Amino acid sequence: MGEMRVPPGALWGAQTERSHENFPIGTERMPVEVVRALALVKKAAARANCALGQLDATDAGLICAAADEVLAGDHDEDFPLLVWQTGSGTQSNMNMNEVLANRGNQIAGARRLHPNDTVNMSQSSNDTFPTAMHVAAARALTGRLLPAIDGLVATFRDLEAASAGVVKSGRTHLQDAVPISFSQEVSGWRGLLESSRDQLEASLDPLMRLALGGTAVGTGLNAPEGFGDAAAAELALLTGLPFVGDPNKFRALTGKDSLVFSHGAVKGLAANMMKIANDVRWLASGPRLGLGEISIPANEPGSSIMPGKVNPTQCEAVTMVAAQVMGNDCAIGIAASQGNFELNVFMPVIAYDYLQSVRLLADAIRSFDERCASGIVANRARMRHNLHDSLMLVTCLNPCIGYDNAARVAKKAFAEGTSLRAACVSLGLLTPERFDEVFKPEEMV
Repeated sequence: MGEMRVPPGALWGAQTERSHENFPIGTERMPVEVVRALALVKKAAARANCALGQLDATDAGLICAAADEVLAGDHDEDFPLLVWQTGSGTQSNMNMNEVLANRGNQIAGARRLHPNDTVNMSQSSNDTFPTAMHVAAARALTGRLLPAIDGLVATFRDLEAASAGVVKSGRTHLQDAVPISFSQEVSGWRGLLESSRDQLEASLDPLMRLALGGTAVGTGLNAPEGFGDAAAAELALLTGLPFVGDPNKFRALTGKDSLVFSHGAVKGLAANMMKIANDVRWLASGPRLGLGEISIPANEPGSSIMPGKVNPTQCEAVTMVAAQVMGNDCAIGIAASQGNFELNVFMPVIAYDYLQSVRLLADAIRSFDERCASGIVANRARMRHNLHDSLMLVTCLNPCIGYDNAARVAKKAFAEGTSLRAACVSLGLLTPERFDEVFKPEEMV
């Protein structure tokens, strides 16, 4: 297609430069997680090709050495391509091929490596890019998101222990409900996180099955027999994750359901974090005119005009991230449905949205944990006041006076602004002594 002018000192070549010039769309660069994953794929492929007698050991070593430099972050500036490129990720695959070939040749002091013939040996963009997507997704989940969840779970366990014996009013439909202990309420938050963790772990298994070895359309053309499984085994050694070759390469190239399934679990976690963050900011609302049942850390001034105002900003950040993750889930689902014939051509946007969701959610959870959840303190006096002021405590009288009479007591107390005790005695339903025997809010949990 003619000559291309590549910037002096750049490790990329003509195909990367063509993409750089032909797709000036947006500012979203290919995620660094994908770049690292592609480097791992090339290193694993080089090892497998060498073991199968396809690649000279010296050349394989040069590819691995250059890949190690990419993995160390030494050449991040040589991966300038944007997400909005060819839907197969071909330009990013060639970007990696060119960088590894040029850097390997620099190390060797001779032109030994060719981007297509050597670095891309036994491969196609159509199987390397989806493989890199799975590798990047699995590493992001195990290396970033699951540890962030574990940290917040531990914080909530500590809060449960610190709040033992504290009883407060429960709430359903944003209305007063029967009592609950604060530890029980916090255990619900912890349980949401643990449930999401289980779902995320379940989504890892499909991500372990890799497209590598399918080459262009799933037939494995130009790849030696056993290459896909050998390369997957090398990736397992390099990452410590149990990667295997997908037994159906035709499905692996065109189907992106594994990432849809996994991101569904990510979205489930986002929904749970939205709920937890909203609970925290409701309970901390006030400080005088809201619920005020907990206090949270005051991290920064909350208003440019109202002195002394402090807002639940960590909660707000979590809820914004959750909204972004939910939007990403929609985009990923639509993109995954476009697997026309033998290839899906929406892969870069799937990779970008998936990794953005995991990155944002992991960061938001860690920040929320460190700057909010770890500093939650129960306002015991406010909880006790609200508990004993709740009309729904009348529920404990049901066994003694029945549902209808208990409703009469609650309505009378509310209408007259009196206590449940005074209303119940006034209606002649219980003596004061009997009321005191059965009315024990702290025992209702």
